[in-house]
Amino acid sequence: MSGRREFLGPCRKADIRFRLLVAALFLIFNSSFLIGEAAAQVPNDDIEHRRTLQLNQAVQSSTTDCTVQWTAVDEKLTGKCIEYHNDQWFEFTPRTAGRYYVNIAGQQCRDTRGVQLVVLTGTPGQPATYQVLSCTSLGSQDDVFVTLEGLKAGQPYLLDVDGYLKDFCGFSIAVSSTPRGVPAMALPPLATVTPSEKKLFTLRWTLADSLGSVARFQVLRREAAAFRAAPLAILSVERTTLGNANTEYSWTDTLAIPGRYLYQVVAETTDTTAPVLVQQQWYAFSQIMPNENYFSGAAAAAAKQATKAQQSWERRSHRARMKHLANLRRH
Repeated sequence: MSGRREFLGPCRKADIRFRLLVAALFLIFNSSFLIGEAAAQVPNDDIEHRRTLQLNQAVQSSTTDCTVQWTAVDEKLTGKCIEYHNDQWFEFTPRTAGRYYVNIAGQQCRDTRGVQLVVLTGTPGQPATYQVLSCTSLGSQDDVFVTLEGLKAGQPYLLDVDGYLKDFCGFSIAVSSTPRGVPAMALPPLATVTPSEKKLFTLRWTLADSLGSVARFQVLRREAAAFRAAPLAILSVERTTLGNANTEYSWTDTLAIPGRYLYQVVAETTDTTAPVLVQQQWYAFSQIMPNENYFSGAAAAAAKQATKAQQSWERRSHRARMKHLANLRRH
């Protein structure tokens, strides 16, 4: 009736609260069900249901809740490169022979480790026929590519993706004619790094003649516990007065927070050649002085190894300078 307010009695209010509670529980139940469905085991968990990849077409997948089909793998073929925990299978058949790239991007993982990839040929599900072409353990969630040389037209290739040390990861994968990301390479051992109190760290590298038409270098840095590397700087290739590319480069970083940092230098070319990882090195910045027994045992060996590596680099740099000066004298 117009102009009147209708007041609800206690029973009516209790009934409304009950209905709202039932509706909320219904929404929560359905949301949990949908999330569970999204994280369900992928169909290509078994090699019989492997997923076919088309050239230059990325697909989304996840290692969550995957299992190992032990009759389809043989860890002796990959050695220490990979231990299977939650793998899944893909297949790619190139129409033309040549070089291809497996691009892995958009990793979203429970841990830092990321995924690992094995590329092989053979009869699916019969490990005795397998031949491993590539085995890569990433150890991070960076966007990376793996180069596959000399693939044959019409030859099926098997790709096995596993969560590194049982990491649960969502990711995209594509076999492409164009590389995307950073070249996937084994990391230097972190255990050999000797901590330093110096905030300034200088990274040095050389430009080899074999790299061809390099236009610039990109410097990346990742803290050991971080998911991804961050770009720090881009350095253009320097030229001499004669137009030749300089062979020696360096870049200095100032660290504000103690930690263990991985530095990488990627050479980017002016043509269609894939980027090349020319330097990667760990540096440990610590503000705590080691005790008097620190430089004993393994630590002493690590310090000695680091010194030898630096001396080796200095010798190579000296030879490169002498070669460069000799070339200048001839001109």
